[in-house]
Amino acid sequence: MKQIFNPYLPSYEYIPDGEPHLFDGRLYIYGSHDKFGGDDYCVNDYVCWSAPEEDLSDWRYEGVIYKKEQHPYAVERRILFAPDVVKGKDGRYYLYYSMAHSSVMSVAVCDSPAGTYEYYGDVHTKDGHVVGSAKGDFYQFDPGVFLDEEESGGDGRIFLFSGFCPGKLEDEKGRRYVGCHMCELEDDMLTVKRGPEIIIDRNTQCPEEQRYFEAPSLRKFKNKYYLIYSVRVGGLHYYISDRPDGGYAYGGRIHSTSDVGINGHSVEHPSYPNGNTHGSLIEVWGNYYIFDHRLTNNSSYSRQGVAEQVWLEEDGSIRQVEATSCGLNGKPLTGLGCYPAYIACVLMDKRSYASKEERQIRMPCISQDGEDRECEPGQFVRNIGNNCVVGYKYFSFERNVRAAFLIRGEAEGKLTLRIREDGESVSELEIKVHSRDWQRLEGKFQARGEKCAFYLEYTGKGSFDLLEFEFID
Repeated sequence: MKQIFNPYLPSYEYIPDGEPHLFDGRLYIYGSHDKFGGDDYCVNDYVCWSAPEEDLSDWRYEGVIYKKEQHPYAVERRILFAPDVVKGKDGRYYLYYSMAHSSVMSVAVCDSPAGTYEYYGDVHTKDGHVVGSAKGDFYQFDPGVFLDEEESGGDGRIFLFSGFCPGKLEDEKGRRYVGCHMCELEDDMLTVKRGPEIIIDRNTQCPEEQRYFEAPSLRKFKNKYYLIYSVRVGGLHYYISDRPDGGYAYGGRIHSTSDVGINGHSVEHPSYPNGNTHGSLIEVWGNYYIFDHRLTNNSSYSRQGVAEQVWLEEDGSIRQVEATSCGLNGKPLTGLGCYPAYIACVLMDKRSYASKEERQIRMPCISQDGEDRECEPGQFVRNIGNNCVVGYKYFSFERNVRAAFLIRGEAEGKLTLRIREDGESVSELEIKVHSRDWQRLEGKFQARGEKCAFYLEYTGKGSFDLLEFEFID
């Protein structure tokens, strides 16, 4: 296996809302498809990536699986929001999606996990009413589909979870934001057999940081049902139950790409720019992984998939895991060799700004040159200015090394290297760069240990971009 890091897909790929599923020995990722530099969520068509379950470093592009033009009737915004996929009892694969703000759950079907899906229909009641289409209906948003397989101890029932919970109580057409709700489906995967029923009421008494917002995804491990969901800001949380259709109790936070709730970070003081999130859990060869996404380009519209290993305790609970650069690698990255700067899991800016617009322009971010594309690397960290911190977790250093950086920009100052976020300096390098071409900066780096973080803090004038760094023996 080669080394793998976050984001786990190529740097030109922007796949948020990832739902991982195992089919026939391969792990498939179904998600939305953002556009780099886009001005809205999910403007590209659905694509799919997969990896063999025995090697989660070997990702393969499966191509476009469903185009927004395939939706057969007019909608206000022809944008494909977050999908989910399940293998039906007939052996076919069903892709559940909702066109932007339509409040309708649509379904496409295919004979293979990553083939060309074709529109199949909209989720409806037995009398033909399309769920979510009328005033008073529960608002349909972010499908999470689940088949309780008999071979895994279930009873073969099919459930569709949904629900958006903003501050207001209903949309402009009178459809209600009630929290997280559920329908049971017939074997045709379209007809509602039962529901919708509220599973997590929006009025549930709980701390605001735990409150259900969107992105329900139901998974089953060791005869426990885990309802993963997103809060407004602060990562992926879960509820847990002994049955799929109710009785859920709050479990905790699983992961935040901004480390909110861990390592001393909060919504107000995140380790990485905050934003929405959406993802789910999967078991692969006895290990458990949470799939999530991060923001890039100082935008909510250019999101990338990340993943971390998590651990289920004896009682079924899950402890929060931190955001790392090594992700699916299973161990720290080797402390020798060259790494792309975009695998940063920490981006902190201690400066203050006069306006939101100034902040968006000047604060550091992961970015790229050029337009949205489906090939070629080229991401870098942009706008590293005074009192900005860029961090990477984790590396294994067997001995002290030299560190080299490819940078460009207009900057004069000092780069301090640390192995702990608030730790002492282990090295300092003088920066003096006045060029739009990449320049090499090299110096000593005193660090040893099996699991070391790597933080860079700049103090000085101007700002610079960072393309890659190298640890040299």
